[in-house]
Amino acid sequence: MATRTTLLGVLAFGFLCFICLPAEAALKKYQFDVKVSNVSRLCHAKQMVTVNGGFPGPTIYAREGDRVQINVTNYAQYNLSIHWHGLKQYRNGWADGPAYITQCPIQTGNSYVYDFNVTGQRGTLWWHAHILWLRATVYGAIVIMPQQGTPFPFPQPDREEVLVLGEWWNADVEAVEKQGNALGIPPNMSDAHTINGKPGPLFPCSEKYTFAMEVEKGKTYLLRIINAALNDELFFALANHTFTVVEIDAVYTKPFSTEAILIAPGQTTNVLVRANQVPGRYFMAARAFMDAPISVDNKTATAIFQYKGIPETVLPKPPTLPAQNDSDFALSYNSKLKSLNTPKYPANVPLNVDRHLLFTVGLGINPCPTCLNGTRLTASLNNISFIMPQTALLQSHYFNIKGVYTPDFPDKPPTPFNFTGAPLTANLRTNVGTRISKIAFNSTVEIVVQDTNLLSVESHPFHLHGYNFFVVGTGIGNFDPKKDPAKYNLIDPIERNTVGVPTGGWTAIRFRADNPGVWFFHCHLELHTGWGLKTAFLVEDGPGSDHNVLPPPKDLPTC
Repeated sequence: MATRTTLLGVLAFGFLCFICLPAEAALKKYQFDVKVSNVSRLCHAKQMVTVNGGFPGPTIYAREGDRVQINVTNYAQYNLSIHWHGLKQYRNGWADGPAYITQCPIQTGNSYVYDFNVTGQRGTLWWHAHILWLRATVYGAIVIMPQQGTPFPFPQPDREEVLVLGEWWNADVEAVEKQGNALGIPPNMSDAHTINGKPGPLFPCSEKYTFAMEVEKGKTYLLRIINAALNDELFFALANHTFTVVEIDAVYTKPFSTEAILIAPGQTTNVLVRANQVPGRYFMAARAFMDAPISVDNKTATAIFQYKGIPETVLPKPPTLPAQNDSDFALSYNSKLKSLNTPKYPANVPLNVDRHLLFTVGLGINPCPTCLNGTRLTASLNNISFIMPQTALLQSHYFNIKGVYTPDFPDKPPTPFNFTGAPLTANLRTNVGTRISKIAFNSTVEIVVQDTNLLSVESHPFHLHGYNFFVVGTGIGNFDPKKDPAKYNLIDPIERNTVGVPTGGWTAIRFRADNPGVWFFHCHLELHTGWGLKTAFLVEDGPGSDHNVLPPPKDLPTC
């Protein structure tokens, strides 16, 4: 069955390349050729980095329990690495992928095999480049089916469809990023959002660059939705149809109905939709959510939900999306996300906490004589703007290489203040450095991520590599350690790998540090990650060799 599932993936995605093995082997092999391809959108043709020539790249298909080997060969001019977003990689950070965190990037002309097991996970995840802004074009879906004979904990759909939301720049994305960095200002925003790499008919020259899925009346469809955009949280809706949310970040949820979803960069959402309307053509649409005074690409990407037998001359009906700044919808939607918490899919929330961390998010301005205004925008956690090392952190930890990092990232901000009060322009003595946090193996950790009004409040999606976590609480304003924990949901909080911190608010997450290694923790807005809004956790080895970091592979790239 595993082989048949993979063959279905090949039929659906002609660019998918792999070696098919007997089902009992439970080994899936893929070849990723990273290369420059010619791609046209919005009346602009350009060369850009792709995997196997696709935009998006190939979908990885596997089953829970499978072993996956992906040989990445880099033919592009950039050194790069690929992250398998949401896969826990137990003891195997060598396969996680963030450049200079768990590995050195794959140099031009070289190859590296990402070899990992899919253990205890099923659902929709994704992969993307994890260096510079290359993930603008180097990304794709990961579909993990349940073990053979295990049904979904929701009605079986008649068909599935992967929908990857992204962004398009008419210019070379790397040149856009470099220009912004040189000037010390945000790079130019994207020229369009996309659905499966296509902006839809609301944009010029897009007649053939519109994704459409044909449906039959009365049937139910599972949409696997991924936000691969670099910098935009997105609303997504389908005209005249209702979604039933059943999974996020490859974790099943208590089902609930909604007219639209909110999905931040790095997140995935699975929804059921029943084709129960008058046969016709209906737009699916994605548009940015931003409830702070910050400019975003506010253009709407569309795709078509087309009933069988309806001619293409019929104009699609548009959906009603929430307003761009609809924070009430955002808060309400996220509050509905709950874990199943059943005997088969329990919510093992840590009830007692060994380590309490408070991380404040800050934007700042540093002097820069060569920049446009004599200053450069930065970002920090606990007033520390993270500097990427030149040797991968996991390698330096494993091989005991000195001088690469210091394990002294503070548990709380060094300078308390009214975090979400009047806007502040001071940097509050922002430091720079490669400082990470050391965590004892199997300890329980709570992180409260607090937004601040340093320059501006803003929503921030944070991603933790190597782990899922439980979102036990969230709120607007300043976190109150005496009052807010009493409101935590410790029964069925949502479990995920990427969470949005609300604008001018806070989010509390908990996890058990049972995966040894070095794991990246960062804002998944690429703009902020580049400015330094990131750190890492060094989770120590546990007792016995089966709780230690695995030895590195022989073909591990070197810096």
